[in-house]
Amino acid sequence: MKQKVVIKVSFSGEKKSRTKVMQAAVGVPGVESIAFGGEDNDQIVVIGDSLDSVNLTCLLRKKVRFAELLSVSSVEKEEEEKMTEPGVQPMVWPTVQAGVPQYYYTVVPDNRNEPCSIM
Repeated sequence: MKQKVVIKVSFSGEKKSRTKVMQAAVGVPGVESIAFGGEDNDQIVVIGDSLDSVNLTCLLRKKVRFAELLSVSSVEKEEEEKMTEPGVQPMVWPTVQAGVPQYYYTVVPDNRNEPCSIM
């Protein structure tokens, strides 16, 4: 079941704090997408499958002192379809046939018949 979680986070005005929030939220199992929302971009919207919202909120509190869980709702199929772009198509890589490796060898002459190997 896909969920949409909205968490209000207070940023100290630094770009590093936004980066910390993004990295912490991406590390939680089940997260599929993350976006900033709200009037001042002080809310983080996380969409994921089987997402533990309480665990995510506690993790964000450790990173940036204040995080408040605002809402948890299920994602409808209409919202999922809005997220996909119809013009983007997946890239198909061509298959490469591996050839047989070629080995080269040289014949080293046997010099045991000569009396002196130095000359």
